[in-house]
Amino acid sequence: MEEKETAPKRERRFKKKSSSRKGHRLGSSGSENRHSDSSYSTYVGADYKVQYGLMDSTLRPFVEKNQKMHYRRLNSFNKLNFNTDARIRITPLGGLGEVGGNITVIETEEEAIVIDIGISFPTEDMHGVDILIPDFTYLRQIRHKLVAFIITHGHEDHIGAVPYLFKEFQLPIYGTPLPLAMILSKFQEHKITQHKSYFRPVEKRQLIEIGNDFKVEWIHMTHSIIDSSSLAVVTEAGTIIHTGDFKFDHTPVDGYPADIHRFAYYGENGVLALLSDSTNSHNSGNTPSESLVFSAFDKIFAEMKGRIIMSTFSSNIHRVYQAIIAGLKYNRKICVIGRSMERNIETAINYDYIRLHKDIFIEPHQLNRYRDNEILIVTTGSQGETNSALYKIARSEHKLVRIKPTDTVILSARAIPGNEAGISTMINYLEMLGAKVFNRVQNIHVSGHASKEEQKLMLRLVKPKFFLPVHGEYNHTNAHRQTAKECGVPDRNILIMRDGDQIEIHPKYMKKVRHVRTGKTFIDNQNNIKIDTDIVIDRQKLATDGIVVLVAQVSKDEGILLSKPMVTTFGLVSDKMEKALSMELVGVLENFLSSLKPHLLDNPRALENDIKIVVRKHIYRKQKKYPLIVPSVFVM
Repeated sequence: MEEKETAPKRERRFKKKSSSRKGHRLGSSGSENRHSDSSYSTYVGADYKVQYGLMDSTLRPFVEKNQKMHYRRLNSFNKLNFNTDARIRITPLGGLGEVGGNITVIETEEEAIVIDIGISFPTEDMHGVDILIPDFTYLRQIRHKLVAFIITHGHEDHIGAVPYLFKEFQLPIYGTPLPLAMILSKFQEHKITQHKSYFRPVEKRQLIEIGNDFKVEWIHMTHSIIDSSSLAVVTEAGTIIHTGDFKFDHTPVDGYPADIHRFAYYGENGVLALLSDSTNSHNSGNTPSESLVFSAFDKIFAEMKGRIIMSTFSSNIHRVYQAIIAGLKYNRKICVIGRSMERNIETAINYDYIRLHKDIFIEPHQLNRYRDNEILIVTTGSQGETNSALYKIARSEHKLVRIKPTDTVILSARAIPGNEAGISTMINYLEMLGAKVFNRVQNIHVSGHASKEEQKLMLRLVKPKFFLPVHGEYNHTNAHRQTAKECGVPDRNILIMRDGDQIEIHPKYMKKVRHVRTGKTFIDNQNNIKIDTDIVIDRQKLATDGIVVLVAQVSKDEGILLSKPMVTTFGLVSDKMEKALSMELVGVLENFLSSLKPHLLDNPRALENDIKIVVRKHIYRKQKKYPLIVPSVFVM
């Protein structure tokens, strides 16, 4: 007699059968080269049998149909042409391993475009350096392939280096109106406005042919600056989506949310690769809307009765606009201080991005004509820059504005890494003068970058075959990789790039093919000129190890010192020790000259170099320092 199957046995058999399907879960969108429903059947385990219970035979087929539908929609990259011989190469020259300095090259066999050309900022030990621009060596190597510069938005870390590259390569510059207007201001500073004919303003949602190999669409995106865009770069190899800097703000100040429908459109038609902003990869949830800042401003403006000074990034026009609207609500006149702030507000008004009447503004010299509760000062300097307007005000060095004990200062910006000390110093100065400083109040600042949930939404909309996290340090891109894996992108289809890595992509594969030269060029922004690397190194030596200046007279005939050398040091030893050091160096020189071959006296420059080496070695043995050695030898 057949043994009846008990419920526990049936349950164990069910679990065993289910466990054999591990790894075939719906939504795993990374399976490669599965182009048909037959391969889908293997993927989902179509031989799965009903184990127990009632089943309606008319319903079951539709379950499988919907499973197939889910597979197709989550793997829309299977629509790519896997038989093409075309491939694309992507080379970041800046923006990875750092926050800022963004520049990326996308090239085919015949042509190349450059996406964004941004600056980054120097560290404290780069004395006299104002900005850093990317090393353009690789672009010089492929200059015959370059067809255009493509701009996503107007932040300095995306457009700041445009004039420097444009002076080398006069190519069309494509972008939306505000970024191009900001680039025009830079062209004025560099005295190259005659080249504005190279500007190519674009209309969003329009696919524009650039060269023979590229078609590019600008997709409207929300960020901490007006008129930001993501890019759809259409090539024969497939479509590449570059997000630029982004967040999904569904209630933006201007009422223009991100155009998620275009991302969905491209995602549905198959995307080869996604390059996505990683700046806020560690932040859970969603980044708050920019519109929330107004409520924080309104609360402060309602309570404060003295003057209000608001500082933020000059490019964050919507932040400035909200502060101005709050000021007008409480009958305050607006005084704008800071060249970049004035220029950006004027540009935004002229191009109808914001609408403000000129009568609301007053000049700094008119401040004394109004009561304190009738004044809002909007200024630069939220990062504690020593040459900014707010820092000069805090130091009582500004010509027209002095801090009063009744003043309120609002710092509506997040500290850029490395600027914390400068901001803290500036706040100390402001508070010592009696001002009340708001710096960490909730919603007084919101980020312009996507947090994890928005990054997930981008991944789900685009559904790329390959994923390349960009814009950030390694820990940011690595966290973004994990988010992509959670959204179904296989780890083998994700690659974390470094600046200089050249990545080749074909619908069937993605691989690193080479590494090109990258780096930074030091710029004196006051004169818009390059600072040679050896100058910066000398400045660093001066700051850390000091300088030794030697002046000596040597007999050409006898090779001996004609008089006691003059030795002067700065930053190496104290004044009371300088005499002893001078005596030591005299002995070093005499010993060196006593063994010197006579023919070396015929070349004073080579003699100075040899003396520099000998003196440096002696000082390192005694002081453990490598000061800058400046010898002047006169052979007489």
